[in-house]
Amino acid sequence: MENRSPIAVSGPLEPFAAGFWSSLIHQGYRRQSARIQIHLFAQLSAWLVEEGVDTGELAATDMERFLAARRRTGTRRYVSEKAMRAILTHLRDEGVVKLPPVLAASGPVDVTLERYRQYLTREQGLAATTARLYVYLVRPFVSAARMSPDGLTLDWTSLRAADVIDFVVARTPQQSRGTAKLTVTALRSLLGFLHVDGRIVQPLTGAVPSVAGWRLAGLPKSLKPGDVRALLASCDRRGRTGRRDFAVLTMLVRLGLRAGEVAALRLDDIDWRTGTMVVCGKGHQIEQLPFPRDVGDAVVGYLRRGRPVTAMDRTVFVRVKAPHRALTPLGVSGIVAAAAHRAGLGRIHAHRLRHTAAVQLLQAGAPLSEIGQLLRHRRAQTTAIYAKVDRAALRTIARPWRGGVA
Repeated sequence: MENRSPIAVSGPLEPFAAGFWSSLIHQGYRRQSARIQIHLFAQLSAWLVEEGVDTGELAATDMERFLAARRRTGTRRYVSEKAMRAILTHLRDEGVVKLPPVLAASGPVDVTLERYRQYLTREQGLAATTARLYVYLVRPFVSAARMSPDGLTLDWTSLRAADVIDFVVARTPQQSRGTAKLTVTALRSLLGFLHVDGRIVQPLTGAVPSVAGWRLAGLPKSLKPGDVRALLASCDRRGRTGRRDFAVLTMLVRLGLRAGEVAALRLDDIDWRTGTMVVCGKGHQIEQLPFPRDVGDAVVGYLRRGRPVTAMDRTVFVRVKAPHRALTPLGVSGIVAAAAHRAGLGRIHAHRLRHTAAVQLLQAGAPLSEIGQLLRHRRAQTTAIYAKVDRAALRTIARPWRGGVA
C-alpha cells in the first residue's frame, strides 16, 4: 500500500498527510476520491497558516470557520460538514482536534430524563434508538412536573393519578393511533422508573389510560409471490450493490428478520457447517435460526464478489461507498425502499417483508406455532393475527348468513 500522499501538504498538518492518505485507502476510498480529500486537507492546512492556528489549538469550530471561508470565495463544492467528516475523524483519532467537552445534563428535567434513558438501556435492555424515542415522548410530561422549593430537583410527591390521566387526554388526541400507543407505553415505563427510583410511592402505571383500538383488528400486509419476484429481480447482481441488496432482500423475505437484525449480523454469527445462524433480536435476546440454501447462496455471492475487502469490521453487510462501515437499520430499510421503487411496487418498508415471510409459511401449511418460532414472538397472541390471512381455514368455521346472499 502506498503511504505517501500524492499531493504536497505544507503547514501544520503536513506530518499527518501520509497517515490520512493511508487511512483513506484502507477504508476503501477510490484513489480519485482520496485525492479530493487530500486536496481539501492541503487547503485546510494552508488556511490554518493564514489564520495563525497551530495543531495544538485546533478545534472542531475551526473546521466550521474554514468551510465558511470557502463559501465566501464562491466555492460550491465540498463546503458542507459531510465533506469534512473524513478529515475531522482522522484528526480526532490522531489527537490533533480537541474534542468538544461532554456537556452534563443541565437542569432537573434533563437530569431526570438522562437517568431514565440509562435505566432503559442498562436495566431494561432497550436499544439506544428506542430509549431516545421513549425519552422524547415523555419529555413534555417531565417538563410539566413541579419544581422543588430550592429549584434544584423535581418534586414528584404531589403527583396523582389525575395528573397522569390529564396528560394522556390532552396529548394523545393530537397524535396518530400508533404514536399515541407509544406515548402511553413510554409513560407507563417512566412511571415504573420513578417508582423504582424512589421518586413516587405508588407506581401509578395502572392510571395510564389505554388508547382506543381493537387488538389484532387489522390484517398484516404482505407481498404477493409475483411482487416478491419483481423485488428480487430489480437487483442487478452483476455489480456489488446488486449482490448486496439481493442478499439483504432474500434474508428479509425468507427468514422474516427485522431491519436491525440484518444490520447487526456478523460473519461469526453464521455456522456454514450446520446451516444455522445466530440472531440478536429485541431485548438482546439471542436465538438460533436455520440458514436456508437459497439464503446461503445469496450471501455467499455477496461475500465472494460484493463485500469490499476494506470492510471496517466483521458485520456481513457494509456500505458500498467508502468508508465501508456496517449498514445501519435505516440503510437496510433504504435497500427495500429502493428495490420497491425500481420494481414499481410503490412505498414498501422492511417490516412488510417480515409479514410476507409469515404469510408464505402459513400458505405452505406451516402451523402458527412454527411461524411464531421463526419470527421469535414471545407470545402466541402476537402470531395469532396471521390466522386471519388463512381464508381457506376460516371458511370451514364460518356460519351461513341468515339473510342469505345479499
